[in-house]
Amino acid sequence: MTQNRIRVLHSLAPPDGRTRFIDQMTEGAPDDVEVRYFSWKKALKGDYDVLHLHWPEFLTRDQRLSKRVGKRQAMRATLLMTRMRRIPIVRTVHNLHPHEDGGRAERRLLNAIDRRTAVFIKLNPTTQLEPQMHGVTILHGHYRDRFAHHPRSEREKGRILYFGLIRPYKNVDKLIELYARRERPGTSLRIVGSPGRELREGISALINSHQAVSGRLEFVDDDVLVREITAASLVVLPYAEMHNSGAALVALSLDRPILVPRTPSNSALADEVGDAWVRQYDGDLTEEVLMSALAAADELGSEERPKLDGRDWVAIGRLHRDVYHDAIAGAKDRGRR
Repeated sequence: MTQNRIRVLHSLAPPDGRTRFIDQMTEGAPDDVEVRYFSWKKALKGDYDVLHLHWPEFLTRDQRLSKRVGKRQAMRATLLMTRMRRIPIVRTVHNLHPHEDGGRAERRLLNAIDRRTAVFIKLNPTTQLEPQMHGVTILHGHYRDRFAHHPRSEREKGRILYFGLIRPYKNVDKLIELYARRERPGTSLRIVGSPGRELREGISALINSHQAVSGRLEFVDDDVLVREITAASLVVLPYAEMHNSGAALVALSLDRPILVPRTPSNSALADEVGDAWVRQYDGDLTEEVLMSALAAADELGSEERPKLDGRDWVAIGRLHRDVYHDAIAGAKDRGRR
């Protein structure tokens, strides 16, 4: 650390103009925190004060076996180097467990990463850590300021939207099938997001099977995203597993209510912003729940906004800086023992 300036290497690619979590880390960082973006060369060089990990499983995955083995070796070498140089590891707990199982070798490596992690940052107060894990809570930031300069659409009553990455556990196919069971006059369903290769053909076929369903199957820029979300009356995120959701905060930041499964984290979010903005359901999503939520969303006044106090990026950046300082001090103390 040079002149009290903290150099933080995040396991994320740099901002690309489309909203991702790295934007919070970059735009919210105080002047005395230098944000660096990940490459294995940078990680192994060790020219940083803190290694901040996000979704560590993605760092070690690849369809090719040789690449996968190489990445795992690079991660083990990085863990050894950070231990030898007393560089603390901080990890943001985006999800409790990987959504797709990477096998025993990956699980062993993730356990090794957990053992080396000095501080786990929880994005909501309901996250349960193992007793030996030191955790702090820093809420996921809102996106109001980031989206403020993008033009909004007029809200279309009866319009339902799913947006975000399309992966198996997010149940986008089931949402389309549920909506398309019968004609629903005065309503429509819009799907915006990028599916994996294994899902693209099936999702496209489902969208084309019903005239009131439309889609844009790609990762869109922020200006397009704002127009798509604000055109909707209700955003539905029907995930099979839901712990933290950046998509939920994006929708709420644009003053659109969400329909989500009932989980401890979603219940905490509902307590924070109000049940009118975070509607929850138990078990599988049903037609009755979907249409009831849409009717309630249509009744919300155009001037109403959810409460998102305490989610300002600048304040969040200061909280991260405090975590880095404590982690660095703790690593030095352990080194003197």
